[in-house]
Amino acid sequence: MSTLLQHADTAMYRAKGEGRNTYRFYRAPSSITPPSLTLEAHLHRAISNHELQLFFQPQVHGITGQIDQVEALLRWEQPELGAIPPSQFIPLAEEVGLIVEFGDWVLAQACAQLQAWHQLGLAPLRIAVNLSARQLQHPELVTRVAQLLDTHQLRPETLELEITETAALIDIEASISTLNDLRQLGTRIVMDDFGTGYSSLSYLKRFPIQGLKIDCSFVQGIPQSPEDVAMLRAITALGQELQLDVVAEGVETAAQRDCLVSLGCHQMQGYWFSRPLRVPP
Repeated sequence: MSTLLQHADTAMYRAKGEGRNTYRFYRAPSSITPPSLTLEAHLHRAISNHELQLFFQPQVHGITGQIDQVEALLRWEQPELGAIPPSQFIPLAEEVGLIVEFGDWVLAQACAQLQAWHQLGLAPLRIAVNLSARQLQHPELVTRVAQLLDTHQLRPETLELEITETAALIDIEASISTLNDLRQLGTRIVMDDFGTGYSSLSYLKRFPIQGLKIDCSFVQGIPQSPEDVAMLRAITALGQELQLDVVAEGVETAAQRDCLVSLGCHQMQGYWFSRPLRVPP
């Protein structure tokens, strides 16, 4: 069952990267095509060749426009092949066993960037980093996070770690234990892409989370779709009752923003506010 969920998590990354209303099947490593093998060879050298980059997308208050947080997003610029979309290289990194190394690179770079911003007087800005399923299962994750917080002199609450329902369900008890340890450090834990996974609401109260990020698939149809409006109203109310911060992803229009504000969901992220941006060297 854990293997099935792992494969589902990999397929989900592919589908998200391809845009709206789509799906993808998991492809076993043995069926990788020759172009993918070439991509894999480049992927193994991406860190040492300094080809990976972080882009940052702000999380914005829908009424005031205030930015309290940014999300770190991994990008890959390969000299020969150009920009490789995350929907292509992240699942491949999962398949060939590089995702933990890549995830550690993102954590380290994000913490270093946050320290630089704080030194410029931008505290208490927070940064959010996505954790893959394999990172969440890694026995050294908590130790590594603690080390990075200490190295970069960051207050733990300024680091937010985002997990998906699917990743957390691969090994529920181990996930809960790891997340509790991360919470003991003082970091924030948020459930990403909420509403698209396989968990029941009974699991929601067991995970030590401080927030929910509503998947963009619920936002795309508003305000025209009464079903999506009803779902967003229910999720927002649930989060508020559980004293969780609720963030809507994928906001692309003023109408979507206004609808979310009317539903009581004020924290938002999406192209309407800003595309992911790179910090100049």
